[in-house]
Amino acid sequence: MSHDNNEKNTYIFDPLSAAEMARLIKQDRMVTQAMGGPLSGIVDPSALHTVLDLGCGPGGWVLDTAFAYPHLEVAGVDISRPMIDYANARARTQRRTNASFGVMNITEPFDFPDDSFELVNARYMLAVLKKDAWPPFLAECHRVLRPGGLLRLTEPAQFGVTTSDAINAFMDLILKLLVANDYAVSERSPTILPQLRRWMYTQGYQQIRLLAHALDFSGPTAAWPDTRDDIRIVGVQMEPLLLALGLITEQAFGALFQKVFIDLHQEEFSGLSHWTTIIGQKPSR
Repeated sequence: MSHDNNEKNTYIFDPLSAAEMARLIKQDRMVTQAMGGPLSGIVDPSALHTVLDLGCGPGGWVLDTAFAYPHLEVAGVDISRPMIDYANARARTQRRTNASFGVMNITEPFDFPDDSFELVNARYMLAVLKKDAWPPFLAECHRVLRPGGLLRLTEPAQFGVTTSDAINAFMDLILKLLVANDYAVSERSPTILPQLRRWMYTQGYQQIRLLAHALDFSGPTAAWPDTRDDIRIVGVQMEPLLLALGLITEQAFGALFQKVFIDLHQEEFSGLSHWTTIIGQKPSR
């Protein structure tokens, strides 16, 4: 896991960006809390020993899991060297000796032997994996899972539904950007979710379960400030990408972005986002 080569990076934003790392730290915390904890949906965490988190970013989920379940050995991998360095520094500061991190490109064959982990976890791969990269990615997940191990994937069902026409239009622009860059499989939805269950079934996974989650980021909620910051950082990063593709003019985006933040600060603003976790078990030999 020593590859520092970002030439084949397919993450939609710059994986070396400090602003993006700050956004992912907050997003990770929001998602884990809304899901009810790092291993929500896992019936018996005590039966696990080795865990892998793919596209771990700054390492929040790995560290939360290592803290909550000290009997586990939890590894996280990501293509971003700054994020991995940050995650390792946090692990040292928190004395999480059961958490480890390494640089790895998850769009290539994983740098792990067969049957290495009892749980493989991945969340929000929609802007990491292009649609054609999913089948080989899932094949690698299957390869490194031990017989009887669990694959746990969490993806958004949609970006958010709100009372603001401007914010809804902003969310639509994110979807258009994903479609234009071959991430989204449909022009109406960002999610790979409908295909994931079928792919897991064809790979022989058993006891496949789906769990729905929701995040309320309305004005008075605890998630509102982090969602506001998330939208701001996403908007700054996506503007040049949208302009390069001709999906909007600079003037139109500026006006929309200004209206987004006016609406976010309205007392009556309300918003919800939804995502789904799919868990399947690799057959025992």
